[in-house]
Amino acid sequence: MAGALFILTLLGFEIVVYASIISRIISDIEEQVTNYYSWTIGVTDDPDRRRREHENPRVWYHWDATSETAARYIETYFLDKGMKGDTGGAKGANYVYIFL
Repeated sequence: MAGALFILTLLGFEIVVYASIISRIISDIEEQVTNYYSWTIGVTDDPDRRRREHENPRVWYHWDATSETAARYIETYFLDKGMKGDTGGAKGANYVYIFL
């Protein structure tokens, strides 16, 4: 189920949950950012290409959110806190990036 925020156990293996990934990435970003308004956030399916398209900013971080659903949730979360950017991006964009 896309967007599910729970742990699935299948044949004894835990499948990574969106909630855990989302929480980790949000925590990582909040450790880097002191002023949301100075940062830009986005999602992409290719962080290296996207960095070049943004003219190779010196301060750049990206994370694999493992799903487009999780990546877009994180993007919206930080846009609502005042980061620059816009929703959109490529279909299948499972990476989140921020830069100054």
